[in-house]
Amino acid sequence: MAFGIKQVKVTTSKNYSMESLYEAIKDHEFTPGKPELVSQGFAKIIAFPAIDKNNQCQITQGWFKGAEGNKFTVMRNEEAGVGNMVKNAFLDDLTGGITGLGKLGGKNNQLAQQQVDEVVAELNKMGL
Repeated sequence: MAFGIKQVKVTTSKNYSMESLYEAIKDHEFTPGKPELVSQGFAKIIAFPAIDKNNQCQITQGWFKGAEGNKFTVMRNEEAGVGNMVKNAFLDDLTGGITGLGKLGGKNNQLAQQQVDEVVAELNKMGL
């Protein structure tokens, strides 16, 4: 982990697309809250409720959209969603990056990193 970025790899016993993984976990009560399937650019990710615009626990895949696989990354990232990507980039540009400092450290960043560990543990317990 460096500069507030935490990424943990998770391997499942079966192959899933992002959509099928979401279907498998959507009713589970995770510590950070209820997961949502969100569009992030050209990809789909699973996102948990954002702590703030700079800190959110997310699950991503390491292959092309629509394909299935068994390797996922649980990570702390900026709030997901195409609209949020544009808004965050605009605010960072407008303020010279000051509004993005929360993604580098601080209380919310630490909480998001803790959520990553909690989600990984909960996914592993689910026996996917």
